[in-house]
Amino acid sequence: MASPVISHDPLYRLLRDGQVDTFNQRVAAGEVADLTGCDFRHMNLQGLVVDKLDLSDAYFRQADLRGIDFRRCRSLEGASIHGAKISGAYFPKALSAEEIELSLTHGTRMRYDETGV
Repeated sequence: MASPVISHDPLYRLLRDGQVDTFNQRVAAGEVADLTGCDFRHMNLQGLVVDKLDLSDAYFRQADLRGIDFRRCRSLEGASIHGAKISGAYFPKALSAEEIELSLTHGTRMRYDETGV
């Protein structure tokens, strides 16, 4: 597993600068963001719309993810949410509560349930 990346993607840079609303507007207008494996450590991402975004292998250590609906993101496989604020967040059904809790408390990379339950 590679280390988290601080990407040069212009949309990712908006998130690093705290411009979540601008990011959402640009993605809604059709721009494509490459966020796989990105470092979101300590970032406030409240209000982020993640529909159809691929967040696989992303690193959300101690990020503020409160209220984000991850159910329609393309993937959170391999992401880590160690110490993140997740109150009110929705996660994909393919991620078990145990996977989410292990990632939150121990920093493990989340794995999707292959049975589809």
